[in-house]
Amino acid sequence: MKTAVEELTPTRVKLTIEVPFEELKPSLDKAYKELAKQVRLKGFRPGKAPARLIDQYVGRGAVLQEAVNDALPGLYGAAIEEKELFVLSQPEVEVTKLDDGKELEFTAEVDIRPNFEVPEYDGLPVTVEEAVVTDEEIAQTLDNLRDRFATLTVAERPAAEKDNVTIDLVAVIDGEDVEDAATKGFSYEVGSEGAVEGLNEAVTGLSAGESATFKSTLVAGSRAGEEADVTVTVQSVKVKELPEADDEFAQLASEFDTIEELREDVRKRLDRQKKLNQISEARDNALEALLEKVDIPVPESVVKTELQRRNEQLDQQLGFSGMTREAYLAEEGKTAEEFEAELEEAAAKAVRGGFILDQLAVNEELGVENEELSEYVVSQAMQMGLPPQQLAQFLTENNQIPALVAEVLRSKALNLVVEHVKITDSAGNELDLEALRREINGETDSDAVEVVEEAAEADVAVEAVEAEAEKTEDSTKE
Repeated sequence: MKTAVEELTPTRVKLTIEVPFEELKPSLDKAYKELAKQVRLKGFRPGKAPARLIDQYVGRGAVLQEAVNDALPGLYGAAIEEKELFVLSQPEVEVTKLDDGKELEFTAEVDIRPNFEVPEYDGLPVTVEEAVVTDEEIAQTLDNLRDRFATLTVAERPAAEKDNVTIDLVAVIDGEDVEDAATKGFSYEVGSEGAVEGLNEAVTGLSAGESATFKSTLVAGSRAGEEADVTVTVQSVKVKELPEADDEFAQLASEFDTIEELREDVRKRLDRQKKLNQISEARDNALEALLEKVDIPVPESVVKTELQRRNEQLDQQLGFSGMTREAYLAEEGKTAEEFEAELEEAAAKAVRGGFILDQLAVNEELGVENEELSEYVVSQAMQMGLPPQQLAQFLTENNQIPALVAEVLRSKALNLVVEHVKITDSAGNELDLEALRREINGETDSDAVEVVEEAAEADVAVEAVEAEAEKTEDSTKE
């Protein structure tokens, strides 16, 4: 077999593959056996008809077509392996020559990962936010906690910002009530985000028993996207009273005896979260810095696939929250065109990031151990609130193991980059991420025990994942 590669673009090639006819013999023999089972010839048992009679009965062309269809996937795969191409899409195959007894020739156009050199990353400067906990952040966190223990008291006055009001809503379009947009006894805080557009302004200044009408675009229901006349009627106005931030509150809301102990615990938790954020930010910014040093073209088809995945994921999340895309865009203050452009840019960047991490994994000959897959499954299950066995079974049954292996490989490649870059915070302090991790883990021993227990619980299910992973190991290395 002879293969020639023509570069159509940096991300798409055309392979021309010439195959001597003798290499089709196994597929021809298979075609005759299959067709022999389908024909009934007098004097021959099913499946025993000779090749010359099958040629006469179904035609030599049909036999050749059957053989070529059987041989093409293997021949194409061998050509890809020979030329060491990293394909990203299904090929467009065309048989250009079939000379019976002499030669088969076909072409295959396919998107590939482009060739590029991973830039030097040793000492690459990366900046993250400084992990400083302010008194204001501690006070805000305590206020949020106090808010959870607040009491509501009826106020004999007009509603104002931060008041809790109970209201009835009625929406009318062209004189008709919109039944699925009406609600009674709805409770919300005046001034809160996510309220019906115009509601905060309309309800401010109303006392119990008073009403106001305003125009608003409906974001859900049968008339979503249409403008309606919305009437709000206030049933009651209540003022929220927060408990004093004192020792009594600390004992009520926590395991601590004094407010100072609670405040110190809040400081430690905020500090830990900021340091976790530094680690996450370092990873993101390290990849961003690496991408800025190399221009990597991306196939349009791959970006479209990633864009579709992100849109489907967003629609699923919005569906769970009961929000329409129109309402989401209104909340974000973006048009559909602006949002789609941002999403496409993010999709293209994600594809480029995947390319560079894949290439780095190849350059450094990184592999994935079964234990690493097990840990990944357990951590993902914990984040999703699922039993590890359930997630492992889902991944196996839905053929997600190759994607899982690729994800773990990319994570290892990014870890390698982060180990070699120079990380400083916004104040100019150089950071040691490994020291940060040790510090964080030292504060979360109970979490570590929980992970170990979860891992032990998942062992049986993860065995299936590991078995599937072994099947994909060779293809991953390619």
